Amino acid sequence: NSGCSPRGTCQSMCPNRELQERESQNRLHRFETLAGTEKRAGERCRRPRADPKRTVKEYSRPAAGKDSTRPSDLRPPAVLLRTVCYLIDDIVYDFAFDRLRSVRQDMIIQRTAGPESRAVLERTVRLLAYASFRLCGEPLRLYDPRINDTHLQESLSWLLRCYDTEPGPHGNREEFQALSLLYNLGSSRVLQHTLELPERLRSSPAIALALSINRAFSERNPVRLLRLAQRLSFLQSCALHRHMAAVRRDLLLLYSHGLSSRNCRFPLPRLAKLLALDVAHAGQLCRAHQLEVHQDDQVVFSKTCFSEPEPGGLHSNGSSRLVLVASDVPRRRLEREEEIVNERRVRVIAALGF
Repeated sequence: NSGCSPRGTCQSMCPNRELQERESQNRLHRFETLAGTEKRAGERCRRPRADPKRTVKEYSRPAAGKDSTRPSDLRPPAVLLRTVCYLIDDIVYDFAFDRLRSVRQDMIIQRTAGPESRAVLERTVRLLAYASFRLCGEPLRLYDPRINDTHLQESLSWLLRCYDTEPGPHGNREEFQALSLLYNLGSSRVLQHTLELPERLRSSPAIALALSINRAFSERNPVRLLRLAQRLSFLQSCALHRHMAAVRRDLLLLYSHGLSSRNCRFPLPRLAKLLALDVAHAGQLCRAHQLEVHQDDQVVFSKTCFSEPEPGGLHSNGSSRLVLVASDVPRRRLEREEEIVNERRVRVIAALGF
């Protein structure tokens, strides 16, 4: 099949034909314009010029009669990898997400394979997994979790197929097999694929921990799951976090039935430790489920009072920290909210492996 696929010859991040076309049509993103040529307030006729070193091929849907296999419009794997590294290191999510789609489009057309293609997919998965955590509370106009999830799942599945079909060694396979299981807790398909791995892989620390967490999730054992989750790395925590609201909800429901009594008081600091949250956010979570929290930090569990929070109530702007796992709580404290954004960005890029 690879002999029938086109091979790209474009050595820049954006084909010259598209660069000139978008420049003439004034369709350049602000990250792609040449410094000093941007349109200023009050100017109508001025047209920004494209910076060839910063302009990136944009995603375009396949259309009838449109030739998308022209070699001069396709970037070979080495250029695609360079493009992905640029997008992740230097650019914000919304711009990077669209351009990553165009990278995958070039890969699909050329049916690329090999270490460079795997490196592209690995970096893409890391970015999308982090975005699923970091942007979960953003408005839909800025971040669509369903679209992010679709592309994350597709990229992850493609990457795991590469591991299965291409000769090794695959130095990062354990990391991404574990991420796949943590992101898809409760999926029988993903679990079966993990259990069919060679014993050497299944017994590796990352995959063994992910299997234990998946088992706790399947058994509805939130206490054990949250205890195990504290051993996860930052990126693994990002993959897991979309399940944390349901896990913490199960824990509060379990305690509301098991400790339901007017005379029973449960220390909020101890509950916060079980929930892998700080005391303030544990109290917010209890109140969201209509559980009484006294001023002396004592929780009154009641199966009749427990109720579900308003839809989206725990994921609204400013509340995304409610779905952090314990390993990330000290990180957020040290960052003092958003005061050291630049330092945080450096740490995130390091955690993502760039």
